[in-house]
Parts: sequence; C-alpha cells; structure tokens
Amino acid sequence: MSVRPVHPDFLRHLERKDQGLIDLYLDLRAFILELHPAANELLYHTHALTSVYGHSDRLADAYVHIPIYSTHLNLGFNKGNLLKDPHELLQGSGNLIRHIPVKKPADYRNAKVKALVKEAMAFARDDMDKPSSLNGATISKIK
Repeated sequence: MSVRPVHPDFLRHLERKDQGLIDLYLDLRAFILELHPAANELLYHTHALTSVYGHSDRLADAYVHIPIYSTHLNLGFNKGNLLKDPHELLQGSGNLIRHIPVKKPADYRNAKVKALVKEAMAFARDDMDKPSSLNGATISKIK
C-alpha cells in the first residue's frame, strides 16, 4: 500500500527538521494512514508543525494528531482523557488531549497503540455531529 504524498506546504517546513525526526514522522504518519486510509489530514504550523487525522475537515472530528517539535514528536489523542487506556500509555494532564511520546517506531508500531488508535477513531466517528462526505483529503491550513 502506498501512502499519499506529503502536502508541499507541510513538506516545506518538515524538510527543515532533523532527518531522524523526519523519518520518524513519515513512519508514524504511514502507520496512521495504514489504519485509516480514508482519513482526512489537516495540516497546521503553529507552535509545532502538526498533522491531524479525522473523519471530516473539522478539527472537532479529529481523533489523533502528530505534533513535531524541534527535538521530538508525539502521537496525540484529541479526546484521550475519554478513551479506555488499560495499558496506561497516555500521558498528559489537559482537559482532553493526551499523548504518547515517540522516540522510535516501537513506541507506536505495536498492538496496544493500534488498539488505542482504533478506539479513538471509533469514538470520534460516534461523536460527530453530522456525517462527512469528505474522505482521504489533505487540507493545508498553513499560511
């Protein structure tokens, strides 16, 4: 299965990162898109370069995100505090968002994280206000 290309707006900023972070991001992105090929991808560049995955073009319908900071990245769960986390993988203390620190592929390429992502996908789909006809789109919000 081939993963969709990285949007040029995002790639322009991504290429400025350390090669190790780039490789890790690309593999984590591929992991998410392998689990949900029809995911919509929203791209942002605010305090971090971030790709967000969801069922529509609305941030409210997203289930995970990948923020890339200067020296590390995370697999963020948009409504992580509402998910079952029997293996206590999620970190953070915000109202909703939780994350898994990512240093190597083994941090996410495993059955426990795969199950958590699938639960987040289902939760977000069930929590949507209205269905979306948009599937597999990449939408850049980068100025």
